[in-house]
Amino acid sequence: MTEAMWVWGVIGLVLLAAEMATGTFYVLWFGVAAIILAVLTWLVPDLSVSTQLILFSVLSIGALFIWRNYYKKTSVDHRVGQSQGEEIGRTGTIIVPISPSQTGRIQFTQGVMGSREWDAVSNEAIEVGRQAEVIAVEGNSLRVKAH
Repeated sequence: MTEAMWVWGVIGLVLLAAEMATGTFYVLWFGVAAIILAVLTWLVPDLSVSTQLILFSVLSIGALFIWRNYYKKTSVDHRVGQSQGEEIGRTGTIIVPISPSQTGRIQFTQGVMGSREWDAVSNEAIEVGRQAEVIAVEGNSLRVKAH
């Protein structure tokens, strides 16, 4: 039964190589299960093929299940350039006048979503030099109201 040890070892290494190529963490658990089975068939060479297949299935699915249930992402979401709500409530200075029929421009002392100046829209007229507060992000523009 030493051939079984080599078969499971090769299967495990192939699966681990596939994991390295894809980086999904799903194939990893099948590769680890195959390596564990290679060690088990080395320690207990009289395992039947059906027992080996059952152990491989249980180890693979068990490890995958445990990983899926207990793995926690360390960072929630890092979507560069996409609004996540932090800019709502920020105030800036109007540098191009805004009216309900005209898009204006707002400037911030510290960048908002990577830029200091943004196109701004509003339901009210806001003159140059006045402070305005961001109430929503609408596409590439910020919806503001007079502050």
